[in-house]
Amino acid sequence: MADEDILICAADAVLEGGKGVRFLVTAGGDDGTGFVVRYGGKAYAYLNRCAHVPIELDWAEGEFFESSGLYLMCSTHGAIYAPESGFCAGGPCKGGRLRPISVVERDRQIFWQPDDYVRPARA
Repeated sequence: MADEDILICAADAVLEGGKGVRFLVTAGGDDGTGFVVRYGGKAYAYLNRCAHVPIELDWAEGEFFESSGLYLMCSTHGAIYAPESGFCAGGPCKGGRLRPISVVERDRQIFWQPDDYVRPARA
């Protein structure tokens, strides 16, 4: 499937618990963004859409972690998510989770892999 991998950024652009990197996607037919963050030394990517209300999470571009750096947080309603699973850890998203996007790291770069729901952005 390497031929379907789509470059997001250089691996060193995504620092542990730091700013995430956004990328364009089409999800369920709608244009949107995904994002990649690093937690526990590993890159994780999700559709940038809160499980509570379908709005983008980041309060400023790439700012997904709350102040402790332990959780991803929706800037609008304060829903928090475990960065390694996307599961809601508190707030109004109870029982929800972020939509994961498969990512791979190779050759010091991070790539995302389309699936049946999240596809490359329309040109």
